[in-house]
Amino acid sequence: MRWNGQELEAVDADALPGLESLAGVRSLSGLVRSVTTPEFAGVTFHEVVAKSALNHVPGPSAMPFDWTINPYRGCTHACVYCFARRTHEYLDFDSGRDFDEQIVVKTNIVDVLRRELARPGWQREHVALGTNTDPYQRAEGRYRLMPGIIEALATSGTPFSVLTKGTLLRRDLPLLAEAAKAVRVDLAMSIAVVDDDLRDAIEPGAPTWKARLATVRAASDAGFRPTVFLMPILPHLTDDVATVDHALRELKDAGARRVVFGALHLRPGAKEWFWSWLEREHPELLPLYRGLYPGASVNAPAGYRRLLAARVRPLLRQHGLAGGSEDDDARPRSATASRPGPVVTTARGRAVARALSAPAPAMLF
Repeated sequence: MRWNGQELEAVDADALPGLESLAGVRSLSGLVRSVTTPEFAGVTFHEVVAKSALNHVPGPSAMPFDWTINPYRGCTHACVYCFARRTHEYLDFDSGRDFDEQIVVKTNIVDVLRRELARPGWQREHVALGTNTDPYQRAEGRYRLMPGIIEALATSGTPFSVLTKGTLLRRDLPLLAEAAKAVRVDLAMSIAVVDDDLRDAIEPGAPTWKARLATVRAASDAGFRPTVFLMPILPHLTDDVATVDHALRELKDAGARRVVFGALHLRPGAKEWFWSWLEREHPELLPLYRGLYPGASVNAPAGYRRLLAARVRPLLRQHGLAGGSEDDDARPRSATASRPGPVVTTARGRAVARALSAPAPAMLF
């Protein structure tokens, strides 16, 4: 695993004074220990100390925010299609089962975040959580990193958003409601698959449809206006009118105000894992999917996305839901290749808007 400072003898020139070596006092960037526990059978947690908490989104990115926080790497939701799978390869893990079972935990992230937020140069720009791996995956039940992150952001006057599949969000709703008195807080729930059997197969570690609906309802009852990402919609599996209509009806009843939909993306790393799953679970669909996502293609063809939009938009209106396709008002790059988060105005967005002579920042969807 290519982790700087993971050896006990490693010397870290960038560490704080007195913390340069893992011998006795461990480096801020290194591996502390690897942990297994009966409550998480088959999962190994690699506890690390991080040098930084705030990640600056690269300038060319189509993301509508400039800063993110990722307390975990890898994800026990184990979604077969997850775009972030390839990032695990940077740690010399594989993008398949290792992504699901080898979870990196930044145990000191709250302390590091507080230090970064206190810097004079911090402009209190919007920070997005849940844009890579889920901050409310099951590991959060063990490590409880999010309460400290929420408190640090709110205390510093930094607005933020959370995108999650995790029902652990409910644990922190009182804290989030308190934070929302000080800063803007946006919550979004990702819910893709209504059918429990299909969800068990393609998102085996994620909460059920009903559990996520209950989380949307709880967020609404707590005073939030939750957005739901009905995505990815899976061609020939979850894209028929009856399935989408049923999903939107239940989302409306649960208190969702806005729904964003989009077709499946298959990035490298996720694509190979998805092909293996499809061949095992739905071999009859493999030729159709290879036609939709040939070679290195990441996105479904524009024609399919238009067809999907023609199916879903009338249903959104029928159920009185705001929102639309992730393709709507997309930036003039391949923004659909990136995982969306709640739309916010950022310095990057304003700059893009001025460059395009647009009246408002371009949106990701």
